[in-house]
Amino acid sequence: MTATDRVEAAVADRRELVNDAIAEQLPVKHPERLYDASRYLLDAGGKRLRPTVLLLTAEAVSEVEPMAADYRAFPSPAGGEVDVLTAAVAIEVIQSFTLIHDDIMDDDDLRRGVPAVHREYDLETAILAGDTLYSKAFEYMLDTGAPAGRSVRALDELATTCTEICEGQALDVDFENREAVTTDQYLEMVECKTAVLYAAASAIPAILLGADDETVEALHGYGLDVGRAFQIQDDLLDLTVASDALGKQRGSDLVEGKQTIVTLHARDHGVDVDGLVGDDPTTAEIDAAVDGLLGDVADFLVERGY
Repeated sequence: MTATDRVEAAVADRRELVNDAIAEQLPVKHPERLYDASRYLLDAGGKRLRPTVLLLTAEAVSEVEPMAADYRAFPSPAGGEVDVLTAAVAIEVIQSFTLIHDDIMDDDDLRRGVPAVHREYDLETAILAGDTLYSKAFEYMLDTGAPAGRSVRALDELATTCTEICEGQALDVDFENREAVTTDQYLEMVECKTAVLYAAASAIPAILLGADDETVEALHGYGLDVGRAFQIQDDLLDLTVASDALGKQRGSDLVEGKQTIVTLHARDHGVDVDGLVGDDPTTAEIDAAVDGLLGDVADFLVERGY
């Protein structure tokens, strides 16, 4: 088994547990339309990478063999047990909240291969579904059974993370109306919008399980690095993966005028990114624009001998 196979197996094993926990902790109840909408994207799929990071980090902190302990009663090195699976669900519902509101702001049609929540339901219900998931995350973080001091610190970490996500989204929106964005500014946006949730997924289990400050800080930094790498890969996938496999329109970032690591570097080297896509482009025109951008980038690399 390759390293990739091991990672995919670890994610798959924990994904099933997280999915079951979501169904248990977020039942569809009255008012049904609100909770249907809240569950909609969660039930549509998703890799569950962030909750997997949380569960794996818990195993590392407690020095427990993979899948050897009950995540609902996970042993803490400091004594006692913590429900780290509930914390993992909290992280995942925050992720779903951000996706719902992101799709509203971008007016996207698809997410995970299905209509976006505001398309499947309506704008008002989608906003409320996102808000519900946001508040549920804080409820869940108080239900882990960790000592009060650790629970409060975990809540503080989650609250700070949510504020930073909003700051990152604000920067992303602002970038759409700016002609010049530097790579450093882009990476600042990525850290806030995407990487901080991976950082929280890495740091929160250490907090709940009573790890020392040095360990918490190191895991937080690790999560930031993972999150930055994830977003850069996502920028590339938006251009290189077919729409049906991507679960949304290929090249959607290009159409929406999003600043990505690819378009920033393309602009730096003379590629007319803004002229690639016109108003209300067809799917064929989007595909042609993406192919043109990738071709220009490839030509630059060949010319430079890379």
